[in-house]
Amino acid sequence: MSAPEPDLPPEGADVPLTDRVDTWPYLVRVELLATLVTMIVLVVWSITIDAPLEGPADANVTPDPSKAPWYFVGLQELLVYFDPWIAGVMLPLLIIGGLIAIPYIDPNPKGNGYYTLKERPLALTVFLFGFVGLWIVPMLIGIFCRGPGWGWYWPWESWDVPHVTLQPSRNLSDLLGVSGGAGAFLIGAAAVGLWYGSALWFWRRYKDRIVGSGLDGYRYSVVAFLLLSMGAVPVKMALRLLLDLKYIWVTPWFNI
Repeated sequence: MSAPEPDLPPEGADVPLTDRVDTWPYLVRVELLATLVTMIVLVVWSITIDAPLEGPADANVTPDPSKAPWYFVGLQELLVYFDPWIAGVMLPLLIIGGLIAIPYIDPNPKGNGYYTLKERPLALTVFLFGFVGLWIVPMLIGIFCRGPGWGWYWPWESWDVPHVTLQPSRNLSDLLGVSGGAGAFLIGAAAVGLWYGSALWFWRRYKDRIVGSGLDGYRYSVVAFLLLSMGAVPVKMALRLLLDLKYIWVTPWFNI
């Protein structure tokens, strides 16, 4: 006895595809409109606002402040808060490594091939925080709030009035009454350890919920490390601006 043939739709009938949509017009049309809007904004902006060009370069006269191009001035601003090896090497490497790791640490299939907001709140929040908070905000600070001597000037303040700024030299251990030595080293190590150790506490407390979301221990460790590293940047910036705190952890080999 032969198996019954499956019921097939009539020839020429439209077969609904529930797991995919056409690239055109659902995806490419949105991208095309976004590209056109961006081009229009950039063209109008470039026509109505003159480029802030200065005089010819003079090797004998160094401008103050000497700022990098706008796309690098955010990185230059981060040098105020971190050692050069952190701001110039570690943070860019973490950005690149985090972008590479996204396909491996994000098990959520929703949002693949179509645009959605409500189904990817965590991913969108992390992206906006990284792009706006860690890149655009330092860039705006460096462009509009840094004047002569890289001092802090509000956008409405004139650079003709010099700001007398003292280079902060106190560290976290200094605030706690320990000026140096092994005590300062241990205080900094404890602070950094508590910051990243909070991921372990969160794992033990919400393990079932984390595993239920599709993150195993390995993926969670990578995600927690990247998120805590991202969060450490605005925390360090706030401590420097509000408390003149220079370093959290001071060692003979590196400073954080």
